[in-house]
Parts: sequence; C-alpha cells; structure tokens
Amino acid sequence: MNKNDQEFLVQKIRTQYTEKEHTQLDELKALDKKVKKPANVFAYAWGIIGTLVMGSGMSLAMNVIEAGTYFGIVIGENMMLPGIIIGLIGILMVCLTWPMYKKIMEGRRKKYAGQIIAMSDKIMKN
Repeated sequence: MNKNDQEFLVQKIRTQYTEKEHTQLDELKALDKKVKKPANVFAYAWGIIGTLVMGSGMSLAMNVIEAGTYFGIVIGENMMLPGIIIGLIGILMVCLTWPMYKKIMEGRRKKYAGQIIAMSDKIMKN
C-alpha cells in the first residue's frame, strides 16, 4: 500500500469518528427529503395494496383459492367473474399509482418551493 492510499484510508477512518458540523446543505437535504417522503410512502403503499388486490382477483379467477370460508368470507365454486372484477380493480389501482404520486409531489413542491429556492440561493451565494 503506497503512502497516498494510506493517507486516504486514515482520513476516511478519521472522518467516521469526528463530529460533523450541521450545515445549510444538510438543512436543504432534510427539507428536500421532507417534500419527497410522503409521496414515496403513499406510492409504495398504494402500489403494494393494488398489487395484492390484483393478485387476489387473479387467484379467484383461476380457482387457486378453493371454495370454502376464509376469515369469515365465503368463497363459492365459480368465482371467475368476481375474480376478474377484483383483478381489474387491482390493475386500475396500480395504473393510478404514478399519476397520484405525481399529483402529490406537485402539490408538495409548490408548498415548499419558496423555502427551498431561498435556502439554495443562500447556499450558492456563500
């Protein structure tokens, strides 16, 4: 290991043990995260639920779930039509995830745009 590699490694280890200063850039990153997080959480949750609904409908339509009572829900012999309807609802939910995500992000960006622009201008001037 040459001297430059050693110095780099020492500096890397050293930075792990030194206290970081809280800078304006950290505040800007935190504000950006505050804008994006609710939309991301919604999109993941809505997409997962839509996928589960779609899969449930597909399972019903293909008779993967056999006739009987599950958690108090009575499943009959011929579930093709209800399965297709439930599957289509799931597909619709999944297809609407992206437009709903964009709409939420648009609203949050409008709400926080002034703060982010002001903070970024302040950082860029320094």
